[in-house]
Amino acid sequence: MPQQQIKFNIRQDGTVTEEVSGVIGNECENITRTIEKKLGSLTYREVKPEYYNNVTLQHNQDETQEQTTTG
Repeated sequence: MPQQQIKFNIRQDGTVTEEVSGVIGNECENITRTIEKKLGSLTYREVKPEYYNNVTLQHNQDETQEQTTTG
């Protein structure tokens, strides 16, 4: 598993952006939740393709299980 990493960028106007890498699915939200609460209101969230990887994998497992039980 890759190393989990959070990169913060603080602009001159005080706006903070964060970029999470090394995680799959919504784990990035779990990792940053406490920090985001302390920083203030979240105005925008952009997710990477990795965010959906866990959801797709779970969906495929469900399809396989359904085919096995009904076939």
